[in-house]
Amino acid sequence: MLDIQVIDDPEAATVALGPMRSQLLSELAEPASAATLASRVGLARQKVNYHLHALESHGLVTLAQERKWGGLTERLLVASASSYVVSPTALGPVAVDPNRKVDRLAASYLIALGARVVREVAELVRRATGSGKRLATLAVDTEIRFRSAADRAAFSQELTEAITKLVSKYHDESALGGRAHRLVVVAHPLPRKTDPEGPS
Repeated sequence: MLDIQVIDDPEAATVALGPMRSQLLSELAEPASAATLASRVGLARQKVNYHLHALESHGLVTLAQERKWGGLTERLLVASASSYVVSPTALGPVAVDPNRKVDRLAASYLIALGARVVREVAELVRRATGSGKRLATLAVDTEIRFRSAADRAAFSQELTEAITKLVSKYHDESALGGRAHRLVVVAHPLPRKTDPEGPS
């Protein structure tokens, strides 16, 4: 079972996003049969089988085990991943693209960057897995609480200067055998449980 499976096929995305099928994926963190699932979700076994067939045909669930019961064979299925994310690729030409955005301080631009990370890294993981290699990545995730908007602005300026300095130190356009990497740094307010006034 994968930690995360990125869904980039539009039909697979449609199948996974159905409320009942999404629930079945959640129930299949551990192998289970259609009969077991039917009792858990309150559907007839035939309907559960219908949904499972759709999920299996798109690689979202896989056969974990077959058990013989007299003259019958019971199939136990398991989700292909612990969790799923839909890639913007699934939306085809209307998928978000940061190259279309002009205002780099807009929240929509940040969303577009996040979508591009999902799309690009998913493709790189697919290629690395296919060739039996491990994909080298770096991620930093932390929280910072600013005393004021002025401190936030000062931090942004210093961070930009530090990154610019590091990039100029390590970037070598002419390096033979070198490989370009994408560096994305984002910051946004943390969501609150209740935020009547919205982010500032």
